[in-house]
Amino acid sequence: MDFGFSPRASELQDRMRSFMEQHVFPAEAVYDRQLAEADDPHALPPVMTELKEKARAEGLWNLFMAHGDWGAGLTNLEYAPLMELAGRSIIGPEVFNCSAPDTGNMELLALYGTPAQQERWLRPLLEAEIRSCFAMTEPEVASSDARNIRTRMTRDGDSYVVNGRKWYTSGILDPDCKLIILMGKTDPDAPTYRQQSMLLIPRDTPGVTVLRDLPMFGYTDRCGHGEVLFEDVRVPVENILGGEGDGFAIAQGRLGPGRMHYAMRAVGFAERALQLMCERATERVAFGGPLADRGVVREWIARSRIEIEQLRLLVLKSAWLMDTVGNAAARMEVAAIKVAALEVAHKVVDRAVQAHGAAGVSDDTVLARLFSITRALKIADGPDEVHLRTVARQELARYKKTDPKAERQTAAPKTERQTFDTKAGAA
Repeated sequence: MDFGFSPRASELQDRMRSFMEQHVFPAEAVYDRQLAEADDPHALPPVMTELKEKARAEGLWNLFMAHGDWGAGLTNLEYAPLMELAGRSIIGPEVFNCSAPDTGNMELLALYGTPAQQERWLRPLLEAEIRSCFAMTEPEVASSDARNIRTRMTRDGDSYVVNGRKWYTSGILDPDCKLIILMGKTDPDAPTYRQQSMLLIPRDTPGVTVLRDLPMFGYTDRCGHGEVLFEDVRVPVENILGGEGDGFAIAQGRLGPGRMHYAMRAVGFAERALQLMCERATERVAFGGPLADRGVVREWIARSRIEIEQLRLLVLKSAWLMDTVGNAAARMEVAAIKVAALEVAHKVVDRAVQAHGAAGVSDDTVLARLFSITRALKIADGPDEVHLRTVARQELARYKKTDPKAERQTAAPKTERQTFDTKAGAA
């Protein structure tokens, strides 16, 4: 495996690191203050507009997009360290137009959208002229199993009529949100994985009602997490994404890169927490000396560094596999990093909170917010248990006999994951 970065990727890392230090970190307090003072808690703070303009001017824009001529054309391996750097700040990804749910939605439009759909929605999203949201999760069913989705999209002449209820529809309360990508059922009688479809719904379509803004461990997100009611929402047939019955397959295509992006940002969360923990340990005095002299605190720091390095290597391996053998072949690794990333990040943040004492649970540092984010993301985008199920199924499949009459194998089975070369990525 070759994790070496191209000259272009290394140069982008240097530029982004400098941009974060010079512009993003100093703007965090300004962002929070402007948000607190605004009449609308979901309005974009002016400082974010300024940061976006600077990032675009410096060419640090749409770095996530690898499809066609729409974005920077970076590989997953090249993009991974950039999103780690951006992820060290809660506001970082948005500065570079690389924040969820827009990144996943833009990838869907680039991969499956018609030219008309791309012109209407993708171009404005890439220019940050509008925002979008993704409506999949439902309050009445376990939406981690997409087969449970109840929202109906019924064909009526040249339109689909949508009825259902979604929640934690992230981004829908942003005043700039103009597009909802909704997943529902077009044919409940079709084969299991051909029942679902995705539909592009303009935010201002009659019948779309935001019932409430849902908090996340008590925090209100600027973009909002809405509970949304769809009542007889009528949308033209040409707003279908891909084709009727393609929803499940499209969702899988969206979630693969999305999980990679979550893992990349989680490494950044963990690095930020470790930095704050080390600074606190060297500055804070207790029982006659700095916290850094206490064995338990040193163990927290050492274990955090080890775990972050392990996680980073797993993320880079997954990114490399996605680039060399494709998303499907890297399915187990992609599932694994979603679990490992948030597990490590949450653990490191928890240690940093403990090192800060009362300050760690206050809003005086970013740690309390990181604590809530890392915990919530163990549920969002597929709970850990779903990804563990994927890993276990693939691992166990290697031990199943293809010939029921064959004698029991006594040696460990050979797998495609034992050795890798740098070209094919397989044994």
